[in-house]
Amino acid sequence: MNQGDKILKYMKDFGSITAYEAVIDLGITQLAARLCELKARGYSFDKEMISGKNRYGESTHYIRYSLKGES
Repeated sequence: MNQGDKILKYMKDFGSITAYEAVIDLGITQLAARLCELKARGYSFDKEMISGKNRYGESTHYIRYSLKGES
């Protein structure tokens, strides 16, 4: 199973994925590049901007990706 297939399986199993989850859960460090490859294979993704705080209380933002139509 290649990295793109792992990402697809993760999104189907858990509903969505972030860059942090890709690194921690799958060992994939370049989520955006793999999503680009999956787009070239015909997949579409929804993006949700998430706001939060880091461990120092500073504002931070990140994207949660899900398969289009499956969120």
